[in-house]
Amino acid sequence: MSRITIINGHPHGDPDHYVHALARTYADAARKKHEVRSIEVASLDFPILRDPDDWKSGDPPPGLRKAQNDIDWAEHLVILYPLWLGDVPALLKAFLEQVARPGFAIDPLGDGFFRKLLLGKSARLIVTMGMPAAGYRLYFQEHSVKSLKRNVLHFVGISPVKITLIGDVENERYREKGIRKVEKLGLQAR
Repeated sequence: MSRITIINGHPHGDPDHYVHALARTYADAARKKHEVRSIEVASLDFPILRDPDDWKSGDPPPGLRKAQNDIDWAEHLVILYPLWLGDVPALLKAFLEQVARPGFAIDPLGDGFFRKLLLGKSARLIVTMGMPAAGYRLYFQEHSVKSLKRNVLHFVGISPVKITLIGDVENERYREKGIRKVEKLGLQAR
């Protein structure tokens, strides 16, 4: 039995959005064998960081302490989001900036060095998009997903990070295929 925290990074709270359906499907499947907690980024109220000093020495907003606890508790993280303008939605990025602070995600050692504090955790990114997933892989070379993997998750010690791309989400056939794929991932907790 694994401890899994699902981070639903869709910035809009309407439960009819496809990413929400994927998050529910993964959670329902994973709960058959694992402990599961969920974070709905759209339901959280927090400011965007504007000052690097606030990130370095400030505390996260009180509403995000539970999110940090759920991330700390997990052995495996599942982060779902729609690709927006070729990247992570701004609200999800702002959430990650708020929670991945020194003292929680990294421990500064001085002279630009730091210790990674989230070692031992794995993750899966599930990203939806209107274009074919193969086009995003080949033409865009998964640039924003690779950036999130390398510059945020690996930076704080989360590894391995696996990627699932679900393309053509305006097509009902591909939406159903994506639901089935995510259900299998939830059953396997991968």
